[in-house]
Amino acid sequence: MRVLGVDPGLTRCGLGVVDGRPGRATMVAVGVVRTPSSADPGERLLYVETELGGWLDRFAPEVVAVERVFADVNVASVMTTAHATAVALLCAARRGLPVVFHTPTEVKAAVTGSGRADKAQVTQMVTRILGLDVAPRPADAADALALAICHAWRGAQDARLTALAEAARR
Repeated sequence: MRVLGVDPGLTRCGLGVVDGRPGRATMVAVGVVRTPSSADPGERLLYVETELGGWLDRFAPEVVAVERVFADVNVASVMTTAHATAVALLCAARRGLPVVFHTPTEVKAAVTGSGRADKAQVTQMVTRILGLDVAPRPADAADALALAICHAWRGAQDARLTALAEAARR
């Protein structure tokens, strides 16, 4: 399964493409789309859309895994993250691709074994799982890869369970 992981953000939007199945994952690509906070928000969103669309066209994922927006006390930060999330949804919908959401806790648990892992632990495990010589930087890039790994591992298991349940009903 090829998964594009998106760690949404307007200043930094992490992107990571992984080919994987439960217990195995290979990195295809990783990067970060950056926009200056001083730029017009509409122009920033257009740039993220163009870059994300290019990744979808270039790497042809089967599914897009996006981090679920975490509502905290900084409303401005939550709003810009939600805007970037909407761009990812729109780009995927235009291409007929399914979008799945994973919580930060779910992603951390999938790659480290603990839903309470910190960013350094997630980066370390992503590096190890993918057999990388150098850790992906910044953290947004590692988080995007972690999202893709999480879905490749858990999504494939969910699809297998669904198929088994449907076969049992027949």
